[in-house]
Amino acid sequence: MGYPHDQLRRVRQLLGISLRNVEDLSQQLADEHGNPEFFVSKAWLTRLEAGHPTSNIHKLLSLSSIYHIPVNKLLKLYGADLDRFAGHQLATELPNTHLASLEIYDRESAVSFPVCFDPTCSLNETNLLSRIVEVWGKVPLALLQHLDLRHSLYGFIGLEDMMMYPLLRPGSFVQIDDREKRVEATGWHSEYERPIYFVELRDSYVCCWCELHDGRLTLVPHPLSPKHSRQVSYPDQALIIGRVTAAAMRLVNEKGHARTAR
Repeated sequence: MGYPHDQLRRVRQLLGISLRNVEDLSQQLADEHGNPEFFVSKAWLTRLEAGHPTSNIHKLLSLSSIYHIPVNKLLKLYGADLDRFAGHQLATELPNTHLASLEIYDRESAVSFPVCFDPTCSLNETNLLSRIVEVWGKVPLALLQHLDLRHSLYGFIGLEDMMMYPLLRPGSFVQIDDREKRVEATGWHSEYERPIYFVELRDSYVCCWCELHDGRLTLVPHPLSPKHSRQVSYPDQALIIGRVTAAAMRLVNEKGHARTAR
């Protein structure tokens, strides 16, 4: 495939634009954004095409726009694979519960996704994803666009967060519907139907059942959890992000041992 600078020079030549054209087009970008860092001078581009290294992300963004090359593919020329970094972000396990983003940079690539479900489980019944998925396969990201992954909210249950254990194990990922923020006091028949909410506190997040009375929000743990109920002033000290609508969790950790309460 050649060196990155050779590929960039070939792209420019195939587009039929000169060094001066790139300079003029980048000046427009710099003016539009009010940031001179987006300006790509003829001298700078000449050095880049000669093989000199660069660490200027603004100028690479300008070339991405001018050359019509997706940013992730341009950075990949220099050894930075954004999709792999996104995967590392999700794989990095942190102790505290937090919101998680699921950014898709290359819709032509494939991801692991449940493609075969346990025939004994009904998809019409409430269940956990980890219990009904039988086979995970590679599925093109384009097929997942209807799930609106880019615009959904996701949360990660911290490795030290036992609030909803064992219903939601530490290390679980949850999907959050931020349109459902009203705390429901009644209407469920079991713990599986009771709404679980993702709540932002002043210094942390918590995922739990909730009760709201006279401006006091009670954060209710699972009865088998080692945690205790906690009350906070609402809405001064707590913000309901939304209702948890789906969950994916491991039944054993990477070493093959079940997660235990701590």
